[in-house]
Amino acid sequence: MEILQTIAAFLLALGVLVAFHEYGHYWVARRLGVKILRFSLGFGRPLWIRRFGPDETEFALSVVPLGGYVKMLDEREGEVLPHECHRAFNRQSVLVRAAIVSAGPLANFLLALLVYWGSFMVGVAGPRPFVGVVAPQGMAALAGLRGGDEILAVNGEPTAIWDNVLNHAIDAILDSRTLSLEVRGKDAIARQITLNFAGLSIDDVSHGDFFGKAGFQPLRVEIPAIIGKLKPDEPAAKAGFLVGDTIIEADGQPVSGWMIWVEYVRARPGKLVHATVRRAGQRVVLEVTPRNTSEEGRLVGRIGAEVAPPPASSAPLMAIERYTPIAAAVRAGARTYEVTTTTLKFLRQMVIGQASVQNLSGPLSIAQFAGESAKLGVSRFLEFLGLVSVSLGVLNLLPVPMLDGGHLIYYLIESVLRRPIPESIQVAGQQLGMGLLLGLMGLAMYNDLMHFMRYF
Repeated sequence: MEILQTIAAFLLALGVLVAFHEYGHYWVARRLGVKILRFSLGFGRPLWIRRFGPDETEFALSVVPLGGYVKMLDEREGEVLPHECHRAFNRQSVLVRAAIVSAGPLANFLLALLVYWGSFMVGVAGPRPFVGVVAPQGMAALAGLRGGDEILAVNGEPTAIWDNVLNHAIDAILDSRTLSLEVRGKDAIARQITLNFAGLSIDDVSHGDFFGKAGFQPLRVEIPAIIGKLKPDEPAAKAGFLVGDTIIEADGQPVSGWMIWVEYVRARPGKLVHATVRRAGQRVVLEVTPRNTSEEGRLVGRIGAEVAPPPASSAPLMAIERYTPIAAAVRAGARTYEVTTTTLKFLRQMVIGQASVQNLSGPLSIAQFAGESAKLGVSRFLEFLGLVSVSLGVLNLLPVPMLDGGHLIYYLIESVLRRPIPESIQVAGQQLGMGLLLGLMGLAMYNDLMHFMRYF
């Protein structure tokens, strides 16, 4: 069932992203008088075709769902009737062609704005940014951060939940600069501190080492290790766990809270665990083997059990970042800009070798992220959609032949030279671009395979 949910979330996300991108090309081309022959979601053999409109435009769903295309009337791709030559793409001015090509990536940025707007109106729930353990002599301790501090603002921007802090931290790491924090201690007095992230790399974030390198941990809510829900056919249900069981020991070690139990299970994929639970006043020992699960590039264990609702006393440690429609629109614009600049900085670091190419994700990892975000709720899935939409927009604007950005470079050169680039040069560029894209896709797929090979 979990696999089916992941596939469904991935196909939904991919369908929305591709449809928006291609509809950008389609809408602008139609408005500028270019005839559209086919609008396809997917590549290869069409599985479904319908014709609509005065031009009998074909709308198709094709067999390979990883993309799509808009086929326009073009004399370079087939015979064009004399009375329709003025509607051919190749007959349009440089400005018109550039507008049509750039409309796809711009549609992705528009989609990001819309989904972030929706996410901020629905509300993004998360833990408030309270600081837990601070490592002695670590980066955070030397800066003056103390256990129990609440981070109120970063660079003057209020931080309702940890997500806000981490987003600023990632940007600071990419720029190798400091971060100004306004924090409030247990004495209720606010003060300013400065964290210097010059010694951290973006790989520390992607590998899950950010807090360890920064020298502090978020404050964790100590929720009792009481099972509130079991998934059928998962290891916990098969091992005999029951809803209401309180886990008190794992392999003889005391379990003081749910997160202790979760970390113990996650660290033991495929290994037998002896769990002692309290059930109706009795101690019961159960044997369970966590199944192998891939998460954020690491192999972790899972048993298919969920915690019972936390006590009301933990509510003050949680918050929801929610805005009115107008404020949400402003915040969505700022978030889209932040993600765009962060993506560009990350790509730059990867090109110059400051970030590992292992951070490239292929369709398998993206499908996994889609499924994980969907399980966390509507707002998290919308955030995922916005992030990938911005990434798709940025990727398509890169100056690489075969991509929209490559075509825009051709049109820029054409406008300067006052004549089209020779066909032979365009063909060579297309071949080079195809080679680069295939190489990137191959590397991303290799990363995915290495990532999922840890199952075996």
